[in-house]
Amino acid sequence: MSESPRTARPLAGIRVVDLSKILAGPYVGMTLADLGADVIKVEHPDGGDPTRQWGPPFQGEDATYYLATNRNKRSVTVDLKSEAGRDTVDRLLREADVVVENFRPGSSLQRLYDYRDLSERHPHLIVLHISAFGDHGPMRDEPGYDMVAQAAAGLMSLTGEPDGPPVKAGYAMGDLGAALFGAIGVLSALVERARTGLGQYLTTSLYETQLALHINWATGYFATGQTPHRLGSGHPNLVPYQAFPAADGYVVIAVGNDSLWTRLCGVLDRAALADDPRFRTNADRVTNRDDLVALIEDALAARTVAEWCAVLQEAGVPAAPIRDLHEVYTSPHTEALGIVSTVEHPTAGPIRQVGFPVNYHGRRPEVRTAPPLLGQHTDDVWEELHARSGE
Repeated sequence: MSESPRTARPLAGIRVVDLSKILAGPYVGMTLADLGADVIKVEHPDGGDPTRQWGPPFQGEDATYYLATNRNKRSVTVDLKSEAGRDTVDRLLREADVVVENFRPGSSLQRLYDYRDLSERHPHLIVLHISAFGDHGPMRDEPGYDMVAQAAAGLMSLTGEPDGPPVKAGYAMGDLGAALFGAIGVLSALVERARTGLGQYLTTSLYETQLALHINWATGYFATGQTPHRLGSGHPNLVPYQAFPAADGYVVIAVGNDSLWTRLCGVLDRAALADDPRFRTNADRVTNRDDLVALIEDALAARTVAEWCAVLQEAGVPAAPIRDLHEVYTSPHTEALGIVSTVEHPTAGPIRQVGFPVNYHGRRPEVRTAPPLLGQHTDDVWEELHARSGE
């Protein structure tokens, strides 16, 4: 696509005060920053965001965990509980559009920064509050990290092999789910504020967003009353749709319709299976899952993953090897997409970052600045505030 004169910064001119820490809130802040917002990360002077120390590995002074979710932001240090700190934050909020916070429900910080008080002074503010379990209900005040939410909200009951222990998802799906839905909430609230001039209070939680991501698992349960269980890499509603062992590793095969099933039977040299009454339709295949999986595993055993991927893809059957991250980030396809950027960090030197995954007229939002050092921009931000207020 030809280049557009527009830059990929649709949120330029929006200011965000990020009072959050760990993962969900900071990921929201980074998403808004990637899209061009001026995001000011407010941290406690004594250590700042705890993820700065969530290592090894470290690059420079900070853990790579922190570096993953805080680029394109500015860091200032403030004690949110002190009177001077509250006054400083209030001055920031006068010119802010959005606040992101994940204060524990009922905590002193949530009381100090209660939305009703904030909205009286700053009715334009959009405040996003992220918690573990939501603002209502018997679990409201319980503390929670990502894996606690994965357990409590059912994800771990669906992840892992049928005869093995429950397993958490490889990614922090509790935190990241809350972050993505939270960002959607902020963006929609900005659209509404453009019409009304008024901000609003948004709440989401790791628990609620995990329920939203249950999708077909939940609707299947609602329809049947049957509690779903772990299927390993298998799919509850499609067969064959999972990882299968080949001669030297595992190959993923994804058959999403009966036409693909017929093609797969031909590639496997098992054409008779396509007309077998046990497997003729997807519903038949789901019902007779175990028998079919055993037959496919037997057919795949003699050839390598690369050999199977080549013939399956040639036949138009979706298939892939299971790549590790080294293979992913040295892949020509990843390189061609241009999603990995290098940015200069004040103490770590050049660091690599995975960029924003949406392009705007062929342009990807750029990684403009490295994740900041603790308090790196305190003086700059305070000088800006003084200049605007005429002090």
